[in-house]
Amino acid sequence: MSSWARWAPLSGIVFAALIIASFAVSGSTPGVKATGQHVISYYTDHKGREQASAFLGLYATVFFLFFAAAFRGHLRRMQLEAGTVTAMSLAGAVLLAAGLAAFSSLTIALSDAPDKLGADAAQALNVLNNDLFGPLIAGVCVFMIANGLATIRWSVLPAWLGWIAIAIAIVTVTPIGFFGFLAMVVWTIVVSVLLFLRTPAEDAGR
Repeated sequence: MSSWARWAPLSGIVFAALIIASFAVSGSTPGVKATGQHVISYYTDHKGREQASAFLGLYATVFFLFFAAAFRGHLRRMQLEAGTVTAMSLAGAVLLAAGLAAFSSLTIALSDAPDKLGADAAQALNVLNNDLFGPLIAGVCVFMIANGLATIRWSVLPAWLGWIAIAIAIVTVTPIGFFGFLAMVVWTIVVSVLLFLRTPAEDAGR
């Protein structure tokens, strides 16, 4: 248990590496206005690449949840009188993870057997794969607001990280929300390192 608590924060770095790799592997997928036939043709030609991207995204989701659990453990060790905020943080993380998993699942559905899809089905799946960002946006917003409040109010991390978390939450619900998500990934890397450094091996099991 002590070893787990010591190393668990670094799962945030693994999450970031996997999600970046997922983006890097994926190509320029069809936009929301693409025809069904174009969608079928694209996923037939790039089946392996898109499936690799989708599974990297799923693996990233798993490690993100480990990071979220480690961060919640840090909040509990700080003995905060803020049960609502810590619950909000974990709830936001779960919603964020559901959004990531949904995008990966849709990509798998599109790339599994694209030549067997009808044009209408392919077009519908592609629209969802482009626009089903509600859970992801809401999850990032709740997760970052809760973490920002905990950081600013109870100094669980440097205050500047709290203000950045609040700013990321705001950006995420704007038309440039994707950049908010990328900023959340960078924030996760920084927090992962700080939590690891702040968890002495002898205290990790507390």
